[in-house]
Amino acid sequence: MNSRIADRIATVMFWAGALVVIIILGSLTGYVLYHGGKSISWDFLTKPPQVVRAGGGIGPQIFNSFYLLVLSMAYTIPMGLLGGIYLAEYAGSNRWTEIVRLSIETLNSLPSIVVGLFGLLVFVNMTGWGYSLISGALALTVINLPLMIRITEESIRGVPASLREASLALGANRWQTIIKVVLPGAFPGLVSGAIITSGRVFGEAAALLFTAGMSSPALDFSNWNIFDSSSPLNPFRPAETLAVHIWKVNTEGLIPDLRRVADGSAAVLILVVLGFNLAARYLGRKIYRRMSAT
Repeated sequence: MNSRIADRIATVMFWAGALVVIIILGSLTGYVLYHGGKSISWDFLTKPPQVVRAGGGIGPQIFNSFYLLVLSMAYTIPMGLLGGIYLAEYAGSNRWTEIVRLSIETLNSLPSIVVGLFGLLVFVNMTGWGYSLISGALALTVINLPLMIRITEESIRGVPASLREASLALGANRWQTIIKVVLPGAFPGLVSGAIITSGRVFGEAAALLFTAGMSSPALDFSNWNIFDSSSPLNPFRPAETLAVHIWKVNTEGLIPDLRRVADGSAAVLILVVLGFNLAARYLGRKIYRRMSAT
């Protein structure tokens, strides 16, 4: 077999593999959207479960998911940036750095159910917060932090060394170089990574079952007192997210229109995650073109 034939065979295999992945992904997405799209309506997206028919809508679950996203990323982004900056700019090749990297890889490969049990022990029981949004947010931080650190490190390492050298040559110190030169150069990758990391929050259920809980109190969206148990902004109340709601509806089977609620919720969840990924690609390209003037 000569090199030209081998190259063609390899090319066909690569295209075939990519086509199989696209067909599988497209089939699953299309199936869920086809069956769930029939259930999506404005009332279904905004009303609580008790209002729309027997099984209700998913308004509080959508709000809980976005609120949990904000709380989680408020921890994940700052700590991820600091950890990535340390590994990319300050950490040398020594035993301590190897331990840090091993810890990050271990956390990144932990099953979410294990993180949920850890969150149940530490964030729910030891702190006395009970099942709450803040406990779920901290558990999701444990899950997403390794990915954010890795994205930050890779984005910073992608900045050309000549930019650092030019900044230092002009009299800037190391920290000024990182803030004024390196981070702006890595900004497109950081934005894309943060959005992709945010998208993982919506699909997480196992860790939240043990931390945020499987039920939500009756919420009064006109009450903005964060210390009130009926306020939607209270971070110490239990909260059922959209992914947990799908799991709960399918496992308990207590509502008569179970199929409608489950299919509609799954379709909304896929659309949200898809939207986050498309937004990450769009913003990353737009920011890169604006910063590189191309």
